[in-house]
Amino acid sequence: MRNFLRLNILCALSCVLCVSCSDDDNDDLIGNWVAKSTFNGSSRANSAFFTIGTKGYMGTGYDSDDYLKDFWVYDMETNFWQQKADFPGLERSSAIGFAIDNTGYIGTGYNGDINDELEDFYKYNVDTNTWEQIADFGGGVRRGAIGFASSTNGYVGTGYNGSNDQKDFWKYNPLQDQWEEIAGFGGEKRRDATSFVIGDTAYIATGISNGIYQEDFWAFDLSTESWTELSDLEDDDDYEITRSASVGFTIMGKGYIACGENYGAINTVWEYDPSTDKWIERTEFELLDRQNPVVFNDGLRAFVALGRNGTYYLDDNMEFFPTQEQDDDDN
Repeated sequence: MRNFLRLNILCALSCVLCVSCSDDDNDDLIGNWVAKSTFNGSSRANSAFFTIGTKGYMGTGYDSDDYLKDFWVYDMETNFWQQKADFPGLERSSAIGFAIDNTGYIGTGYNGDINDELEDFYKYNVDTNTWEQIADFGGGVRRGAIGFASSTNGYVGTGYNGSNDQKDFWKYNPLQDQWEEIAGFGGEKRRDATSFVIGDTAYIATGISNGIYQEDFWAFDLSTESWTELSDLEDDDDYEITRSASVGFTIMGKGYIACGENYGAINTVWEYDPSTDKWIERTEFELLDRQNPVVFNDGLRAFVALGRNGTYYLDDNMEFFPTQEQDDDDN
């Protein structure tokens, strides 16, 4: 009996020590999340977004009942949301957005009411608050794709076309209003992947296909339109980066992947250093775990907002400071 009691005491102490170690490990992570102005509209996920200057633009999405087409701007400097002219196309979720110069672009997506993926595309003039339809996406119907842009062209690729995951990439020329397929992407097929841009290089990672979370990681040179394979996301035993439905952003020359889904919503954050091709974990997103959020990012600041956890749809908004220590009083 005495040995039994001693064993139980040792087990209990072991559990306490494990929890303490886990808490200490989390406390050692650098990065601080600060609560910002809550979104004025209805809670939602799977919205399309882009950033122009210090303003983030977001529209469409799904709120658990309806597909949406309202459109909003968030001012990073004034911490203020304002509704703009509605997106002119069919209500949708899982569309893609990018910005070229002073013009935003949103297209593709999915409308479950008609049970169909979409291929139409539109551009938004921030000065006049007006929309104009442009050429349909060159790759056909698509949802869950990724998009990014150089100073002159937009790029959209991967995603799901209603019957199969895809790996093609297309370039949009705004002067000619034309889509052109570009050099083949050597990675795996995927939907709900993540991208971020550092300088003249776009980085493509994560996503899921056939129930498998993709581990390959790629760099796309925007000037030469060539691909380079980098170290896999699980190349190091300490990495736990694989996921889908996350957001990517850039702060001061480093890339970040935040939140997402890996057999359930998650809130972890990883930082990528292109000079070393290495990742380091940062402080986790400090509100509810989420997938399919939006991010507003000007290269110096980043705000992660909205998304969902299971069937719970969100409307909160947080700014990330990667070099600060966590301060719970900011939330």
